Amino acid sequence: MHQIKKVSAATEADFVAFFSKGNKAAGTRIRNAMQQLKTLTQKVIELKNKAE
Repeated sequence: MHQIKKVSAATEADFVAFFSKGNKAAGTRIRNAMQQLKTLTQKVIELKNKAE
């Protein structure tokens, strides 16, 4: 859970840079962060399903 918050907080500046300033490199960093978030959420789902 902490990792998810950490990744999402770290990308806030990139969201601003990409959407406000059109910074394409920030868009790439956002895509990478989204992939990390996807992996982390899949792990959370797996843990939840094992607990059931």
